[in-house]
Amino acid sequence: MQQQKLEAYLNQFTGSEGSYPFGPEALVFKVKGKMFALVAEHQGVIKVTYKCQPADGEVLVSQFEGIIPGYHMNKRHWITVSLSSDVNEAMLLDLADKSYQLVVSKLRKVEREELALL
Repeated sequence: MQQQKLEAYLNQFTGSEGSYPFGPEALVFKVKGKMFALVAEHQGVIKVTYKCQPADGEVLVSQFEGIIPGYHMNKRHWITVSLSSDVNEAMLLDLADKSYQLVVSKLRKVEREELALL
């Protein structure tokens, strides 16, 4: 999957905002100030980091070479996926959906209601 296509997909979520809080090499996507994805290049490879349920992360890391515990993140709650790996485009997008939904589900009720109005 191409980086631009992934970034466009992450940007289309309701309330999604991309920024560079860690410097120009890491594009962070947030909803209501909470991060749900990070796109960055590491050792010449574009990777995306997603939030996930701990049990799901363990299974994914064990099943795919291109998925590792979150790089520079809480390894129980985040996974890092290489865009040029054994993880197909459909799965990359599904993981993005789940990460966004997980973060939104943890927002305060008033914040979730504000998102519903957008």
